[in-house]
Amino acid sequence: MNAPAWKQFICRACGLIYDEEAGDPDSGLAPGTRFEDIPDEWVCPLCGVTKSDFELYERVEIDLSAVSGSQVPVDGGIVIVGAGLAGWSVAEALRQAMPSTPITLVSACAGDRYHKPELSIAMGKGQCAKALVAESGAEAARRLGVRLLANTLMVGLSPALHQLRTTRGQLRYSQLILAQGARPALPASLPADLCWRVNHLQQWDGLQQQLAQRSQRVLVVGAGMIGCEMAEDLARAGHQVTLLDRQAWPLAALLPQQAGERLLQGLQDMGVQYHGQVEVAGVQASADGARQLTLSDGRVFEADVVLAATGLMVESRVLQSAGLVLDKGIVVDPATLQTSAADVYALGDCISLDGQPCRFIEPIAGQARAIAAAIAGQDDPGYQHQAPVIRLKSRAMPVVIYGRPQCDLAWTLLEVDGSFLRMQQQAPGQDAVVLELGKCQPQRLVA
Repeated sequence: MNAPAWKQFICRACGLIYDEEAGDPDSGLAPGTRFEDIPDEWVCPLCGVTKSDFELYERVEIDLSAVSGSQVPVDGGIVIVGAGLAGWSVAEALRQAMPSTPITLVSACAGDRYHKPELSIAMGKGQCAKALVAESGAEAARRLGVRLLANTLMVGLSPALHQLRTTRGQLRYSQLILAQGARPALPASLPADLCWRVNHLQQWDGLQQQLAQRSQRVLVVGAGMIGCEMAEDLARAGHQVTLLDRQAWPLAALLPQQAGERLLQGLQDMGVQYHGQVEVAGVQASADGARQLTLSDGRVFEADVVLAATGLMVESRVLQSAGLVLDKGIVVDPATLQTSAADVYALGDCISLDGQPCRFIEPIAGQARAIAAAIAGQDDPGYQHQAPVIRLKSRAMPVVIYGRPQCDLAWTLLEVDGSFLRMQQQAPGQDAVVLELGKCQPQRLVA
């Protein structure tokens, strides 16, 4: 008898896909390990949730031929801007809901599909860019019957005319979906030509190629989620890492001092040097190609690489000229994800809900389904936003936060020992925010 086909299962928290055929050798699961045979204590290698928080993943397969040719059609049907996780997720949801509707996807890059959260831990695992690509943009377009306009930029938008202007011509759309994400926010003291940013695969690949030569001195500016994850990953890869931040301890926007100091100790145990309460005044290139970073107090650090992890921002010029309402991102209807313009929707890193950016992986699948249902006219309750679980991908000192912390609200200590800390915030009339830091039993997702 023929063996059953290999299956894939997706983590509902971070989107990681477990492939039975490939297994997970880093976690001790040999290739060919069936999901049902995985021990119950196994956890997602990326975010740490349990096996029970995975569900069967079946890729959408559409029996349509992708539109070919280089000329942009006058009537483009549904147009999606952005080929990251959000863009491809909404393309799949639309294909399931509307199998024959023309869809064009506009991408500033090749549109290859990869799991973005893996970028912050891939260097320590010795992975290359090619190994991170799960499916090329061309392959995904053929599979979904989507016309992919790769290496194409959005340069203008007229909602009144239902027209999108791109570097490859003008597109008319019936509905437009903005999924272009957010770009690194660089202060003036960090020149773009002297600092690396790691916000997509091409940037990461360039940095990886430079660091692959030898052990190097790396300055990471910004100790938020990405900065902390990259600092640990680079240290694991054998580089000399210094982490700089304006705050006294890492992840200060989310963690109280007691937790932040534990995270700091975990990073220092990895060999990361931390300098807090500092301000970068500027970066210059030395004659030998090294970088000199100067602080506002006059101290100078020398490094081979400067990596900026100073937050994200939505590229707003085209959006503002189109008249879209913005508030730390594109303001959308909380149920349908429609913007302030008719027939224009948005999801993922570029949107704002209740005045807060929504820059997490977990909500994207639900957002994509809600947009597809709204466009297809399906009877659907719409998107129902819940504060996603925040996870710092640190093997030295994992951090999990259930709920959205408030910086002006006190924390209560619930449990502490040498390796684990649990704290809580409780605002009147609101669900408690729970923080767990260190090694602990993996938690189930809140249903």
